[in-house]
Amino acid sequence: MLQPRVLVAEDDVELRDLLVRGLRGHDLAVAGVGTGAELLDQTERWSPHALVVDVGLPDADGRDVCQALRARGERVPVLFLTARDTRADRLSGFASGGDDYVTKPFDFAEVVARLRALLRRAGADRSLQLGGLRVDPVGHAVVLGDERVSLTPTEFRLLAALAAGSGDAVRRATLVGAAWPDGAIVHDNTLDVYIGRLRRKLTRLGSTETIETVHGVGYALR
Repeated sequence: MLQPRVLVAEDDVELRDLLVRGLRGHDLAVAGVGTGAELLDQTERWSPHALVVDVGLPDADGRDVCQALRARGERVPVLFLTARDTRADRLSGFASGGDDYVTKPFDFAEVVARLRALLRRAGADRSLQLGGLRVDPVGHAVVLGDERVSLTPTEFRLLAALAAGSGDAVRRATLVGAAWPDGAIVHDNTLDVYIGRLRRKLTRLGSTETIETVHGVGYALR
C-alpha cells in the first residue's frame, strides 16, 4: 500500500529538512516547500493526505493559505506550526480551517503523533487489519474468525503498528516508538524478544500471516 503523502511548508531550510527527513523515517512520503505559493501549487499537483504548515511563511500568512485551500474545496487536514501561542492565535488558526496546532520549539514525537491522528481521522492512515487478522483495541487481543489470543499492552501496540503497515516493512524505530510511546529506554534486542512472542501467539492462533524480518529495515506482517 502507498505511504500517506505529507507536504511540509516551512521557510527555514534547516527545520524543513529536519521535518522532511524525520517524517520519512516514520513511513510517510514527504515533500517540502518554502512558500505559500509553492504550497498552493504542490497541493494541487501532488494531492497530499496532510499538510504541515508554518504560519509565518515569507510570502503569505499560513492561515491565509489554508483559507485559500478551503475556498477552492480542499479538505486535506492541516497541522499548523508557529512560534505564537496566544489564545487568539490558536483560535484564528482553527477559524482559518486548520485542524491542529503545534508551537515552536516543538517535540518532534508530538508532531508525528498529531499528524498520525489527523491522517487516521482523514482515512489516509492504514487499517488495523491484514487478511483475516483483526486487532481488537478494546479487548487487547488479536482475532482470527472466532478465535482470539490476548496480548499485553506492549504486544498490542506493536502488532497494531505492524498491521497498520498493510504488508509493508515497518522500520524498527517506528515500531519502538509505537510500542513504547512514553520514551522508555529500549535495548536493541528488546524489540526482537517481543517480535518472538508475537510470532508464537500468531502461530497458536493458526494465522497464515506471519511476521517477517526485513533485514536492514525492520519487520513486516504478511
